[in-house]
Amino acid sequence: MTAVPAATPSSSTHPTTPRAIADRYVDAVCDLDPIVATSLGTRPGDDRLPDPGPAGLEAEAELARATLAELDRALAADPTLDDDPVERRCARLLRERLGAQLAGHEAGEGFRSLNNLFSPLHTIRQVFLLMPSATEADWSVLARRLARVPEAYRGYRQTLADGARRGLLVAPRQVHTVVAQLDEWLAGPFFGRFVAAGPEVLRAELDAAARAADGAVAEIRDFLRDEYGPRTEGTPDAVGRERYALAARRWTGSDLGAGPASGGGGLEEAYAWGWAEHQRILAEQRTEAEKVRPGATPLEAMRWLSLKGPAVEGVEAVRARLQAMMDEAIAELDGTHFDLAEPVTRVEAMIAPPGSAAAPYYTRPAQDFSRPGRTWLPALGRTRFPLWDLVSMWYHEGVPGHHLQLAQWAYVSADLSTYQTSLGSVGADVEGWALYAERLMDELGYFADPGERLGFLDAQQLRAVRVVIDIGMHLELPVPDDAEGILAAHRGRPWTPELARAFLGENSGADVAFLDSELVRYLGMPGQAISYKLGERAWREGRDAARRARGAAFDLKAWHMAALSQGSLGLDDLAAELARL
Repeated sequence: MTAVPAATPSSSTHPTTPRAIADRYVDAVCDLDPIVATSLGTRPGDDRLPDPGPAGLEAEAELARATLAELDRALAADPTLDDDPVERRCARLLRERLGAQLAGHEAGEGFRSLNNLFSPLHTIRQVFLLMPSATEADWSVLARRLARVPEAYRGYRQTLADGARRGLLVAPRQVHTVVAQLDEWLAGPFFGRFVAAGPEVLRAELDAAARAADGAVAEIRDFLRDEYGPRTEGTPDAVGRERYALAARRWTGSDLGAGPASGGGGLEEAYAWGWAEHQRILAEQRTEAEKVRPGATPLEAMRWLSLKGPAVEGVEAVRARLQAMMDEAIAELDGTHFDLAEPVTRVEAMIAPPGSAAAPYYTRPAQDFSRPGRTWLPALGRTRFPLWDLVSMWYHEGVPGHHLQLAQWAYVSADLSTYQTSLGSVGADVEGWALYAERLMDELGYFADPGERLGFLDAQQLRAVRVVIDIGMHLELPVPDDAEGILAAHRGRPWTPELARAFLGENSGADVAFLDSELVRYLGMPGQAISYKLGERAWREGRDAARRARGAAFDLKAWHMAALSQGSLGLDDLAAELARL
């Protein structure tokens, strides 16, 4: 697949503000990666797929270099641009994000981009679930894009093969997990089932394209299993400090390996703070577990809730329940703690396709709201869904979590830039808000039921444990000296994946499949897991500082809307910018 050359507009013929530069960058990215355009809801007739091959990676890097050079020229020519808070935030975001991207490219990270959630394998499949499918014309575009899947997967295969020759490999655990996912895709097969809903007039074209796409899935599955996988033997799960710091910067917008961020002191400080959070939350869990089952430990109470507590029977029934939960939250929060525009009030609950990772997720709306925001629940073959741990999860994924932030970003994108409200998203900002949203609902009294509040605390505990084991495993830090339970015999010894998995099981009410998937996720996406709690800390610090500054005049609803309307920020800037609101 040949990459489309990225245009580098001349500053002499185009506006040179950071926002204008950022939006030209988004347009150029959409040329290189049409999946981005589909996510944004632009270019609906575009039937192309990105080039995930080596040439495509270099084209993306060259575009980033050219954009940073243009930004440098613009700021040097007009230093007053930094006086405009929107331009200042956009410039800092663009510089940090593209800098992080280039650092990863120069380290060769794109040549070992294989994990169970965000690899090119997954994004290429996911795009078909985001595309319009209401008309024959829509399906014609789908058919043409589907026919391009084999070429895209061949390009991705070439990238992994080149990475293997350069010694840039993932650990075997990632390969085995992805191969199992592809087996599940093929059991459908996914693309064959997907096109079954298409119009009969296009049946031959759709079926042929689906067979070729499913065949391409089988080919890359065989490549991973038989050729690539054996070459990864001996590659450690832990990535080490240098690669971890690089990855953590991608997810947090802060160079945690080099110094402080949001009141912290780098990776060791984050590790120690995560451990303190784990212990704080555990004390609360013990209190709440006593209310659920007198004399029970938190884990015993959560297991009882899973088996005996309120539950929804049936996949469609749980989807409807989650939809009602989000609709009710919007109705109750709008006008009291938020001031929502009509497009933002629309969100859809969906069931994730087979072969997804175990964690629920959210997909943002199109920038023009032609496609709504959607939450996705992986059913994982289940037909019974306990409610105790779903309530807080859907406050996180839906309302007031991801949906209110990302839909509001779409709503205000014309006032900021498309980049600040989409492509420039920073995990610590987005996941930090969603975790803040869970805690907000607790502050507002939405967890009056002890079981549901234990579910909220379980979700908080999982995010604290993530900080500890993600940093601990990849940096091979020692287990804390005051560790109890399964860790007591390992105090002072380095973390291992096996120990981390046992600790997860001791401190989470989630089922085995979910926890197994989570461990693979942390090992395959280093630094992503810490973005939740570190981001939440910045959100809470920013709110507390704004409240102290405003005193009795502080208006939480106004602060929420201002905070949700400033676009993406990295961890280095988030708390300070929130404090100014």
